[in-house]
Parts: sequence; C-alpha cells; structure tokens
Amino acid sequence: MLASQMISRDARLLVPVAVLAMLLFAHSVVGRLRMRRLLMSGDVERVIGTWEGTIERVPHSETMAPLLQATAYASYGWIEAARRALARAVEGPAWDAALEQRLFVETLLDTFEGDRETAMRKAHALEALPMPRAGLLARRRVALLRRGLAALTRAFAHTSRDGDAALLAKAAVNSPLVHWAMRYAGAIVAVDCGRPREANELLSGAPAWPTQSAFHEFHRELTTRSALG
Repeated sequence: MLASQMISRDARLLVPVAVLAMLLFAHSVVGRLRMRRLLMSGDVERVIGTWEGTIERVPHSETMAPLLQATAYASYGWIEAARRALARAVEGPAWDAALEQRLFVETLLDTFEGDRETAMRKAHALEALPMPRAGLLARRRVALLRRGLAALTRAFAHTSRDGDAALLAKAAVNSPLVHWAMRYAGAIVAVDCGRPREANELLSGAPAWPTQSAFHEFHRELTTRSALG
C-alpha cells in the first residue's frame, strides 16, 4: 500500500511495491493459500525471510528494506524491532515518497505503545491521502485497509463507533498481514460492548506470541477481561 507517487517518481520502485502488496493482499498472488497461512502464523521472522533477499537487491534498498521490515514487525506487535528498523531507513527519495507506508507503520506503533490520540490523528491523515492509481479492486482493498486501521485506533482508545466491529472483521480477512492486529482490536470492541463470547471467538487460534510482541500482553489481558465478563 505504498503511495502511488512512489512509482511515478521512480519506476524502479515497482518491485518493492509489489512485494508489499503481496504481504498485504496475499490472496491475490500465486501460492496465495500458503502465503496467507504464513502471514497468519505470526512468525514475523519467517515472513521477512520470504522476501528479504529480493528486496535488498532493488533500488533504494537502503530505505525500502528497513521500511518493509518495520511494516512486518509493527503488524505483529514487535514494537522495539519495528522502531529499530525505521531508524535504519535512509531518508532519501524513497523515504519522502513512502509517506503512506510510514503513516501506516507509525499508526500501528503509536497505538500499541498507548499514544492513542496521536495514532488516531495519523490514521485520519492516512485516510485523507489520495487513492493510488490502481484498479478498482486494489483501490477498494486499500480503502478498506485504511478504514480498518482507523477503526483499530478507535478500538484501542475505547472510542469505537457503530459498525467498527464489522469493519475490523473485514479488514482482518482483506489483509492477512494485519489479521491479528485487527482481531485484537475487534476483541477489545467486543469486551467493551459486553460480548465476552465474541471476544473469545476472536482470540481463538491466536499464535503463541513471544514476549517481544505487544500481542503477548494484549492476549493475556483480553482473555482475563473476557473471562470476567
């Protein structure tokens, strides 16, 4: 979901954009079921390993490789690793063009770190960006992902709106990379609305998150809260 102006500024950025699209919309590529299972496994190191060799050979790899690593780490709640990856990204032409991607990563990190107001502001800024020049289906997926991210920030801030639960569920299916981030946001909405059974269903099947992931603590807390009704 990199901003379309990246390719318009430098056509060589098509490869890293395609890699990221594969991660976000795994069901649209060859081997989609296998990739989808990998993305939903929570194994962030394996996810990164599937494309790391390729992305390091593309133009602007000094920016793109760390940025894509940060995207994966942030999507699985690895806050410190994502921040380190962002710090390694060289702020050159690709950095400037990747505003949409950076907003995506920073919104997730601010949300998981507890800076909910900043996260909601960034999600709003992301929604306000021009849509990429792509086919109708791709534009719809990008729009859903943006809206889902905004709903995620509201869920963690306990300010969800009517329809956010359904929006989060759709975003979880639409983008396997953020499947579990959206599921945890949905569980928060369910708990806040007094629906512990629904929260438990959303948490079922979750990976055994390592302590490096914020999802480890989210899962423990949400399980406890849903058990208390």
